[in-house]
Amino acid sequence: QVQLVESGGGLVQAGGSLRLSCAASGRTVSMYGMAWFRQAPGKEREFVSAIGRSAGMTLYAESAKGRFTISRDNAKNTVYLQMNSLKPEDTAVYYCAADYNWSYGNSRRAGSYDYWGQGTQVTVSS
Repeated sequence: QVQLVESGGGLVQAGGSLRLSCAASGRTVSMYGMAWFRQAPGKEREFVSAIGRSAGMTLYAESAKGRFTISRDNAKNTVYLQMNSLKPEDTAVYYCAADYNWSYGNSRRAGSYDYWGQGTQVTVSS
């Protein structure tokens, strides 16, 4: 098993930046494909970004392209989400997820992920 703990959320003005971190423990994160999802009040959880085991493969939701960057440091057992040019519509709880059997084709599906963190709140004010 792997335990995931997100951090780095907070309150930021529109146009600002935040870097979210997802620290893994229990098993090395290098064994897992990783992703970020988010959930706004009253809405379903939605895919934001994903990264393969070796970081050579990444993908983004249309809403995140050009503004967010996912990365991983397997030596630190940590995955990051750098978020720039934040908008009020980015306000949500952001969740980190891990999938032992990660594949590019299934990476956008929340149901593909085996482990989830508790989430970190991101609030973007206008």
